[in-house]
Amino acid sequence: MGSTTAAGSAIAISAAAPATFDATGYAALTYTEIGQVEKIGAIGAVYAKVEFQPLKGAKQKFKGSKDNGTLAPSLAHDSTDAGQTLLRTAADSNANYSFMVTYADGAKRYFQGRVFGYPETTDGADTVLMANPTVEINTDIVKVPA
Repeated sequence: MGSTTAAGSAIAISAAAPATFDATGYAALTYTEIGQVEKIGAIGAVYAKVEFQPLKGAKQKFKGSKDNGTLAPSLAHDSTDAGQTLLRTAADSNANYSFMVTYADGAKRYFQGRVFGYPETTDGADTVLMANPTVEINTDIVKVPA
């Protein structure tokens, strides 16, 4: 696959949990697309860096605990959008929700996460009312090619 733009990508949410945490389990869920998305954000795990510096020798570096990441989409707040309504509901809950990100080429990323907030930003007269939810990813990310 060659490079592609993000134009046409989408994110969707489901209150249901998959029966299995694989492509088949996630694909069986019913999702509600979140509308008015400007940016989805970075998706992917990172590892804590563990270091040890012996008195003699080079510094040793290891992979520590894995953090599956934080998704920070940016969207134009729309009180009538069903996906945004479900996202706001998730922000008021401690439950994991299922997410599906679909790239422009058809590749998908599935995961579960908790929504830690849905702050709304009002900047000025010539700006759009924005929302910047925070989704903490709590499962491994299932990558499905296009």
